[in-house]
Amino acid sequence: MESALQVYIDGNFYPKSEAKISVFDHGLLYGDGIFEGIRAYDGVVFKLKEHIDRLYRSAHMIMLQIPINKEEMIQRTLETLRRNNLKDAYIRLVVTRGKGDLGLNPRRCPKPTIIIITDSIALHGNDAKETGIAALISWVKRDPVDATSHEIKSLNYLNSILAKIEANVWGVDEAIVLDKNGFVCEGVAENIFLVRNEKLCTPPTYTGALHGITAEAVQTLAKKLGYDVKETIITPFQLFNADEVFFTGTASEIIPLREINKRQINDGKPGPITRQLQAEFIKFVRDPKEGIVIYP
Repeated sequence: MESALQVYIDGNFYPKSEAKISVFDHGLLYGDGIFEGIRAYDGVVFKLKEHIDRLYRSAHMIMLQIPINKEEMIQRTLETLRRNNLKDAYIRLVVTRGKGDLGLNPRRCPKPTIIIITDSIALHGNDAKETGIAALISWVKRDPVDATSHEIKSLNYLNSILAKIEANVWGVDEAIVLDKNGFVCEGVAENIFLVRNEKLCTPPTYTGALHGITAEAVQTLAKKLGYDVKETIITPFQLFNADEVFFTGTASEIIPLREINKRQINDGKPGPITRQLQAEFIKFVRDPKEGIVIYP
């Protein structure tokens, strides 16, 4: 199956083993580009329109003119899934500044590169959702909103990679990053929530966190279940003393945290609200009304 996978690059499809871009592409040379991670569940591409909207917002911020419109991008994403005969998949949609020269001037890149990859992804072990994961608070601060803000889903993930390296060095599953003022921002590639007294809190995007589409869906589910949800600044102290803590993200979905910096979260087990949200999320993502059907 893997060898038969087709990758879309600039209007053409290539076998996975032959999918290539120029070494002069500024996405490679300078991280100059944007991307989206998207999931398909049982033939439904969850929140595809919302992901495409966010892609174009990121492009607007870095003044990258995507050469096709949103509807064309949606159709090419669906076509890539169909060519690979996929109903359940992780989709990586990438737009780079394109081929240029060894200077960093974007004006030397006349045409952006569009790449669509459909495959699978697994960030943590199969039991992570059942037992929870261990995390640490990294020394790496999140870039502020007046720098390379993580509100932009760009190809420059070195900030997150440094934090992930620290987690690897210390033998934990994931890292949590703070903003420049020391408030909790997000995980390396996930939004973060805490539960206290049956109320959910998550950091606001003005800390530099990405506006998460999965996070927004989880907030919607929580409110439907009758829980109070608010965006507010969160301190490490509040994380350590939360009843429950969990990550959300397209790839990770909903992952409980059992331990942060060797401080056990409550009893060290996924809490009842996290479990309830996990169960509802499984149904939510497969609802055709919440996405676009691959095979109409």
